[in-house]
Amino acid sequence: MQTRELGRSGLMVSAIGLGCMGMSFSYGPPKDKAEMTKVLRGAVERGVTFFDTAEVYGPFINEELLGEALEPFKGQIVIATKFGFKLDPTGQQRWSGLDSSPANIRAVAEASLKRLRVEALDLFYQHRVDPNIPIEEVAGTVGELIREGKVKHFGLSEAGTATIRRAHAVQKVTALQSEYSLWFRQVEAETLPLLEELGIGLVPYSPLGRGFLTGTIDAKTQFGDGDFRANLPRFAPEAMAANQALIALLTSIAAAHKATPAQVSLAWLLSRKPWIVPIPGTTKLSRLDENLGSTQLFLSQEDLSAIDAAAALVQGERYPEALEALTGK
Repeated sequence: MQTRELGRSGLMVSAIGLGCMGMSFSYGPPKDKAEMTKVLRGAVERGVTFFDTAEVYGPFINEELLGEALEPFKGQIVIATKFGFKLDPTGQQRWSGLDSSPANIRAVAEASLKRLRVEALDLFYQHRVDPNIPIEEVAGTVGELIREGKVKHFGLSEAGTATIRRAHAVQKVTALQSEYSLWFRQVEAETLPLLEELGIGLVPYSPLGRGFLTGTIDAKTQFGDGDFRANLPRFAPEAMAANQALIALLTSIAAAHKATPAQVSLAWLLSRKPWIVPIPGTTKLSRLDENLGSTQLFLSQEDLSAIDAAAALVQGERYPEALEALTGK
């Protein structure tokens, strides 16, 4: 497995990580614990060293799953988790707003340490920017946790360039986690240049467009109960139908390389910058193997140009307006 450094932080991780949210959250009921343990341990066996979770995934049960499944590999892997939502401590409700107060950051850190069964959190992201708490206060609190040995690296998720710069001035930001894929490229205009300037890595979530870029979803696809894609504008039938043109191109390029559309999509992302580490999620070892195969796929400039042209025509917003408002500035 190839490795990459997240920015200029010194934090080395596998070139492809594993997003673990879907094992417990958002894509229907939580998956079988024993099966997910096999996937997580199988990922380690295949060289994956970077795993992504959050307290809100469940809530809490995804961290618990990773803590138990990955405990034998402590010291060999990097687990990223997140704070910043206001949660019901019983876990009965998902979230009811944002909370990046210093008290909550500290409480989440202590709880996540226990659930993940580690002595220090490898990478601790602010899950969403909290407009009620100055980012300097957030960064300062995480900086205190780093000095106390409870956190190793500070990250931000879905933060805008002004927020990133302000946070980095207080506590070095190791990584930004934001959505980035062939059908959501908003970070390219301003964010990527800033990350390069400051030496911050990018961890794209949903690098396969929540499954759409695998080529297995079309306008006739029906989503089950609990699958949040049913409520996303980009998964409306008319948008999925319009975006099949991109899938057709990816399928054609994949055939020429004896690869799959998913592998082409991930290879495109890996080609953008050497400090980009995608975290595609899966609950199947076969899909994990497919995703990891993208590190061996090299696209020509002709391939990349054709992909860029097709991606520019993607239709449909990624989130409803209320969810999009949670992204940072």
